[in-house]
Amino acid sequence: MAAIPLDLLDRIRALEREVRTLAGRANIRPALDQILHGDITIGEGGQLIAQTPEGTATFKVGQTPQGDWGVFIRRATGTRALTVGDDILEEDQMIRIWSRDKERPTPILMDDAFSDRFLGRPMLPIQLHPTERQNTALTTYQPAWWGSGPATHAVAELELFTYANTGGGQVKVTMAPEGGTAVTVAEYDCAPGQWTNKFIQQPMHDVEFMQWVTWTVEHRNKEPNRDVETRLYSALYRHTYTPDEAPRVPTRPPTATATAQQGTGPAATEAPPAEAPPAEAKRRPDPVRAPSGLRTIDD
Repeated sequence: MAAIPLDLLDRIRALEREVRTLAGRANIRPALDQILHGDITIGEGGQLIAQTPEGTATFKVGQTPQGDWGVFIRRATGTRALTVGDDILEEDQMIRIWSRDKERPTPILMDDAFSDRFLGRPMLPIQLHPTERQNTALTTYQPAWWGSGPATHAVAELELFTYANTGGGQVKVTMAPEGGTAVTVAEYDCAPGQWTNKFIQQPMHDVEFMQWVTWTVEHRNKEPNRDVETRLYSALYRHTYTPDEAPRVPTRPPTATATAQQGTGPAATEAPPAEAPPAEAKRRPDPVRAPSGLRTIDD
């Protein structure tokens, strides 16, 4: 009969105890309330969702049902609060802050849908002020309305009413970006003896966000010793309504990073930071000379 070590049974019983201990610990769920020194990746169509006990999703991040990737935040009541993406245009990734209106939630702050560099909402007024030549008898162009301020939206919208006496008149609207060339936005004739209404919609071509722009509305008589008057009904900056309204991007000097990527400069990691565009170099440009006779009150 083979010899059996005396302690073999004890060793087997000890091993069984260790196996039972390990099996028990494998069924214990560790606390999942902290993430230390690591990342969480949500991919391949997944979402990270936080919701109330009632089932209202108050936070989502990941791929939306329509296919884009974004962030979706709701209030506890279920109304939208903030979204990035998750809109009609998959590639635009608009940022929108929503009103608390449960029946008709509306974006009250957002960037532009079709222009990558301008504000969408809220719309803001263009500061235009009347001059003493809002009514004039001269046959040369005289400033009737004038103003200057930063461009905040992709499109400018003005509505004017002009009354001309015998012989009729003409109106010209110009915008002059700081450091650029004045552009004639509209120039048109006004029939004699009646009010001529003109609705002007002008994309802010070749203008940067917050670049200072000066607006001038001028008018004149076609015949001497007559009279013409122009009234401003509205003037505002607004967001684009269609892709065709998106303004042209101005010509910009290449940044140090772009130059390095083209192989004509130092490595991108060694490139100095790009300088800010001229429009952002200071809070506002040097004072623009206003036309003489600018009214201090509307008399």
